[in-house]
Amino acid sequence: MNKSMIKKFYLSLSSIFIFLIHLPFVFAKIKPAENTPAKPASHIISGFNGTIPLANNLPLIYDSLKLNTLGLSRQAFDYALKGFNYLKSLGKVHNDNILSIVDFSLPSNQKRLFILDLKNYKILFNTYVAHGRNSGKEYASKFSNANQSYESSLGFYVTGDTYSGNHGYSLRLEGEESGINDNALSRGVVMHSAWYVNENIAKSQGYIGRSQGCPAIPENLHKPIIEKIKNGSCLFLYSPDKNYLNNSKILKQAV
Repeated sequence: MNKSMIKKFYLSLSSIFIFLIHLPFVFAKIKPAENTPAKPASHIISGFNGTIPLANNLPLIYDSLKLNTLGLSRQAFDYALKGFNYLKSLGKVHNDNILSIVDFSLPSNQKRLFILDLKNYKILFNTYVAHGRNSGKEYASKFSNANQSYESSLGFYVTGDTYSGNHGYSLRLEGEESGINDNALSRGVVMHSAWYVNENIAKSQGYIGRSQGCPAIPENLHKPIIEKIKNGSCLFLYSPDKNYLNNSKILKQAV
């Protein structure tokens, strides 16, 4: 074997040796493919009907909590949520975990007060609520913002503080809609208990008693309800009343 061939042999052998030495380092730089990690469960909430996405999807609470089976109209819920978000954007709603809806499209012998926990996605209360004596008998169909009208006032309210008055433990309501319910405080429209708001009366005569315009609630529930919704939560009194729907600035401005 001549010197030239020997030299080529040793060069090839050294190249192979150098390659084998560096081989582990080459593979060390190549990371194996990893599975895409699952997204955290914080974007999912539990409802009575499975799971629903959390962010910006509060309207899905209606289906998740099966509010339709309890009688709450979808329009009442959608309007309530729009007004709630609007008042919250103005900084008027401080207790923003709670949304209360009175659905006057239902007769008074049905449980038409719905109090929802928007944070924990629960129905806190679903019970009876009275309308004004001059608003109607079984159904509330007439509404007024005038003093001594003894009619209910529709629209959005923000709950105030509590006090003890003629009807015991009561809750002040601040009407947020000019010309529609902004006379609530001067009219003495508050949330209080009433003996005539109960299931027995509803069953016996087909409707519960009526108030002077206040959303009166059952005696056995008024304290826990008032405690839960007081101090800056949103309350919406709904009816498919064309006059209200056409004149509510909150509904027009709410996105």
